[in-house]
Amino acid sequence: MLELLFFTIVIIQVFFYVFFFSKFAFSKSNKNIIKSSDLPISIIICAKNEAVNLKNFLPYIINQNYNNFEVILVNDHSSDNTLEVMEGFKKEFNIIRIINLNKNESNKKNAVTQGVKAAKYENLIFTDADCKPNSNLWINEMSSHFNEKTKIVLGYGAYKKVNESWLNKLIRFETILTAIQYFSYAKVNLAYMGVGRNLAYTKTLFNNANGFKSHENIKSGDDDLFINQVANNNVSCCFTKESFTISEPHTNFKKWIYQKRRHISTATTYKPIHQFILGLFYISQFLFWFLSFYLTIFKEFNIVILTLIVLRIALQYIVFGLSSNKLNEKDIIIYLPFLELFLITIQMRIFMQNLFSKPTNW
Repeated sequence: MLELLFFTIVIIQVFFYVFFFSKFAFSKSNKNIIKSSDLPISIIICAKNEAVNLKNFLPYIINQNYNNFEVILVNDHSSDNTLEVMEGFKKEFNIIRIINLNKNESNKKNAVTQGVKAAKYENLIFTDADCKPNSNLWINEMSSHFNEKTKIVLGYGAYKKVNESWLNKLIRFETILTAIQYFSYAKVNLAYMGVGRNLAYTKTLFNNANGFKSHENIKSGDDDLFINQVANNNVSCCFTKESFTISEPHTNFKKWIYQKRRHISTATTYKPIHQFILGLFYISQFLFWFLSFYLTIFKEFNIVILTLIVLRIALQYIVFGLSSNKLNEKDIIIYLPFLELFLITIQMRIFMQNLFSKPTNW
């Protein structure tokens, strides 16, 4: 009976890797897209107590090799000198505009909304104050995907590599896995999320959806819930290395866990089809490893079981190898089984915690 269940689980995992994740792993960047720096672009950055990060990373956005763009900085009621830093940049660069929110207006979704309202241009690109574009062609790469059909552009938000840090490897592995999923599902017209660190969409799309109205009671979800709501066949994936953003990763395990609890808490409000495929993948992933250990340790040696284990792991290495090469994360691959097991365990803990208490602070 367990052997039959294990066979079914492996088939499900193979299905995900072959029919979904391979769509990204074997895909190529669209070389036919015409790069143009003439399309007007509004860059929107919402910041709360981000004075240091703005000093460090805003110059990389201001100095983009692009002809026609503005930078809208939204100060989300910061208690440090974020506003002063913004004003300092504004005095020096006329492409910068500042929105200053008071205490009663302070929350991420309202900050994004005010930024969109203030935008002069139709095409919007979003990133965070702690993000550094991977090149001076970031705007060019992301904006080149906009056309009559494409109203949403999903980008990759990487995390800075920290040598000899297991937490950093775990964070980047989880980021790669998430990217493989949202890029792959988008390629089969099942786009379910984007990451606010590197995301673009049109102002008309935002206004037609009444912004975050349908989930305004949920603190999180300014990126994933919005894309989950409005995405259909209007999505394009941008994953050239020049289009990446690089963020500062957490160095504290508890803070990273809390961040993941916030992110996972929004998944229960995804469309049913997205909840199903994401849930099925995680359950089959968990059962694969659980049954692999159980059948290997407590059952007699079985060449069929061993073959199924090797098949699934080999397929995973192929898909992750090709994907991590695209995302410039090749150093993660050697640790793949250990990182997957660790992440599955952590996710189970997070699911259990969120059943009894939801994260309250954003």
